[in-house]
Amino acid sequence: MADTQYDLVIIGSGPGGYVAAIRAAQLGMKAAIIEKGDMGGVCLNVGCIPSKALLHTAHMLDETREGKRIGLVADNVRLDLPALMAHKNRVVKQMSGGVGGLMKKNNVDVFKGFGRVAGPNSVSVQGDGGDQTINARFIIIATGSTPKSLPFAKIDEQVILSSTGILSLNEVPKRLTIIGGGVIGVEMGTPFRSFGSEVTLLEGLPRIVNLADEEVSDELTRALTRKGFNIKTGVKISGVESSDGGISVIYTDDAGKEQRSEADKLLLSVGRSPLTKDIGMEAHGIALDERGYINVNGTMQTSVPSVYAIGDCVPTPALAHVASAEGILAVEHMAGQHVTPINYDHVPSPYWCSPEIGHVGLTEAQARERGYDVKIGKFPFSANGNATIHMARTGFVKIVAEKQYDEILGIHIIGPKATELLAEAGLALSHEATVGSLAHTIHAHPTLYEAIAEAAHALIDGPIHI
Repeated sequence: MADTQYDLVIIGSGPGGYVAAIRAAQLGMKAAIIEKGDMGGVCLNVGCIPSKALLHTAHMLDETREGKRIGLVADNVRLDLPALMAHKNRVVKQMSGGVGGLMKKNNVDVFKGFGRVAGPNSVSVQGDGGDQTINARFIIIATGSTPKSLPFAKIDEQVILSSTGILSLNEVPKRLTIIGGGVIGVEMGTPFRSFGSEVTLLEGLPRIVNLADEEVSDELTRALTRKGFNIKTGVKISGVESSDGGISVIYTDDAGKEQRSEADKLLLSVGRSPLTKDIGMEAHGIALDERGYINVNGTMQTSVPSVYAIGDCVPTPALAHVASAEGILAVEHMAGQHVTPINYDHVPSPYWCSPEIGHVGLTEAQARERGYDVKIGKFPFSANGNATIHMARTGFVKIVAEKQYDEILGIHIIGPKATELLAEAGLALSHEATVGSLAHTIHAHPTLYEAIAEAAHALIDGPIHI
């Protein structure tokens, strides 16, 4: 295989890399992937997929515990953590094998090893079988990212955990402290609180899930607090110390008083760093920004036109579906098709906490900052029949719109199945729906997504059912 001339070689088999390879094959290009680990990258193996397996079990556990309220009596409901981890591992193995099968089906060659850019049209591979060079007309760098440590708290995956290590615990920690109240912090705190951990969430910013709309963030804070989370915002972490069988986090609270959070395990969810070191960037003229991300244009080309970069190693939203979209865009551009750069304002953002969050478009604050004359429509799930049946009445739908032309600027959902309801919201923005067109789209009854239509009606003459 090493002597084959490829149209495209991709470094990394995550949701950006493997999707790009499949799209290339569909367009008649001969493609190869270089992967040093398991197929599917971080998302499939130690990210999106395994974390959702834990969250699904946590959701079922919570529902079963509450079942007596709706006539379902299940005594002695308990978590079997080894069985859950075995299920998670089976899911990961099945999905990773599926990616490998897709590569075979699409005649994509897979090279196992560490890939480095060796020139504008070549990549070197260091693997178990020795070193080799692969030549191609185009290269895509899809190397992803890795969890960050703190200067005074280095991840060891024993006591100080990353999002990778927390997915493989062999017992539920009695006390879990999380530094970082973003997506990973709330998503990983959610199942372990359901499993019985005492969860303390420490966030340096004034609110958790800071990228979400402020009202959504406030609603989530209230909901998690009711579930027993100890949430501290506006804190400054000053250090960590080993304590009796665990770890102590020293921080200054928002009132300026020094505090300690004692825990058995510490999860660091303070962001991720791009994996761009030691892969031949600077040596071959590929420009990086000051944080180590690869600079790209609207078609994902780097400063070397034959080299493209996608996913977490570029400064765009670090989401699997963004990486996939960027991979398709890059391949179609190199194939000579007409392409349109991605509108990152329209990227859907799902959060699998409890309650779930889904948002797309501008927040109310962002819309006002950009100078829009804003109007807001809201509808609570407490007035939705389907949510009431499922005992999931927390949350609301919020639509941010522009007054003059009725343009929908953003849709923000917190509540039951928000990550699925996000589908209609994304379609509305990508198709430039107006408040009127959304309100007059007939929504089936009794469904959760009726709440979206009600929020649209709130922008016209008021919601129907409240």
